[in-house]
Amino acid sequence: MPEISRFFGIVIFMNYNDHEPPHFHSRYQEQEVTIEIQTGILQGKMSKRVLRMLLEWYEIHQEELMSNWEYARERKPLQKIPPLA
Repeated sequence: MPEISRFFGIVIFMNYNDHEPPHFHSRYQEQEVTIEIQTGILQGKMSKRVLRMLLEWYEIHQEELMSNWEYARERKPLQKIPPLA
């Protein structure tokens, strides 16, 4: 699973040939969530503090996430996305 960003211990990744709808995965320690790129619908559990940071990052980088989704579908290398500062 290619990692596309990492900050404050939060790892964000996307799988090649993953199922629709477009989404990405995030892991923090033993917690993991999946977030749909276009809707923000979230599955999984993560602490509120970490989830707030993740959602802030997601809102800033939705276009880049969608581009990476397209790259993954085409089996092209994924682009790194800057971490939350």
